[in-house]
Amino acid sequence: MSRMTQTVPRTGRAAVRRILRWVAITACVPYLSLKVAWIAGSTVGIPEGSALLSDGTSLKLINAATVLMDVSVVVLALVLTKPWGRHVPSWLLALPMWGAVGLLTPIMVGFPAQLLVGALGGTGSGSSGDNGAFLEGWVFDLVYGGFILQGLALGALFVLYACERWGHMWQGRLGDVGARPVGRGQRLAALVAAGLAVLPMAVHLLWACGVHTGLSNTLAAQYDADSAVQDAAYVLYTGATVAGLVLLLARRAGAALALRVPLLLAGVGSAATGCWGGWLLLAAVTGPSHGDRAATPLMLLTYAVQMFVGLLVLTAGARFLNGRAGARRTS
Repeated sequence: MSRMTQTVPRTGRAAVRRILRWVAITACVPYLSLKVAWIAGSTVGIPEGSALLSDGTSLKLINAATVLMDVSVVVLALVLTKPWGRHVPSWLLALPMWGAVGLLTPIMVGFPAQLLVGALGGTGSGSSGDNGAFLEGWVFDLVYGGFILQGLALGALFVLYACERWGHMWQGRLGDVGARPVGRGQRLAALVAAGLAVLPMAVHLLWACGVHTGLSNTLAAQYDADSAVQDAAYVLYTGATVAGLVLLLARRAGAALALRVPLLLAGVGSAATGCWGGWLLLAAVTGPSHGDRAATPLMLLTYAVQMFVGLLVLTAGARFLNGRAGARRTS
C-alpha cells in the first residue's frame, strides 16, 4: 500500500512535467516561425515605413541571435524534465534560467498591464501598423502570448526541479543565515548593486511620471501609455532587487522571514533588471534608430547600470548559495 501511495504522486508529477514541457516547446513555435521567415527575407508582420526595414543586415543578425535564445527555452524544458537533466552542472543550468527569467518576467508582467491600460483608455503606439510602427499589432499579441506561456511553463518546471535538487539551500529563516555570515566580497557587491540601482530606478520613475529628462524630442513625443507601463515595471524590478539585498544584509530586522523571500526578490528582480538592461543596451547600440530617434547618453547609461547591477547580484547570489551548499556538505 505504501509503495502505491508513493508511486501515484510520482506518476502525477511526471505527467505534469510532460504537459508543461510540451506547453513550453509549443509556445516557442510562433516566435521561431516569424524569426526564421524574417531571416529568409519575408516582411510578414512588418508594416511599410517600419524602421526594421532600414537595416537588413543588423536585423538578420539580431533575429538569428533571438532564434538561438528561444531555442534555449526548448533545451531548458528538456533539461528540467529528462532524467539526464539532473546531472547537468548547477551553473550550466542556473545561468540560462536566470536569463530566461530576466527576459520573460517583464513580458509576463508588462504585456497584460499594457492591455489593461489600453482597455481603460490608455493609448499606445506599439500595437498599430500606422505611423511607422515597428510591427503589426497581431505580431505583438501572438508572440507575447507565446512568451507568457513559455514563462509560466518554464517557471513551473524550474520550481519543481529546483525544489527537488537545491531546496535545502533556501530552507529556514533569514535569521539562520547569521550562523554563516555573508562574506565580505558578497556584502560589498550587494551594497554596490543596491547603490547603483538607485539610478535606473529614479530615471525610469521620472519617465513613467511624464518627466522626459534624457529623452530626445522625438522619443519624448513618441512616449505613450505603453512606455509608461514598461518604465513603471522597471521601477518594480529594481525596487524588488534592492529590497531583497537590504533584507539579506540586515538579517536581524527580518530574522523571522523565510530565507526564500529575499532570495526570490533579489533573484527575479536582478534578472529582470540586468537582462533587460543588457537587451535594451544592445538594441540601442546595434538597432536601426538614427538621429533624434537614437538612444541618448542618459538612456545608454541607465541600461548599462541596469545590466551591471544584475550581473553583480547574480555573482554575489551564486557565491552565497554555493557557500550554503558547502556548509551543508561539511556539517
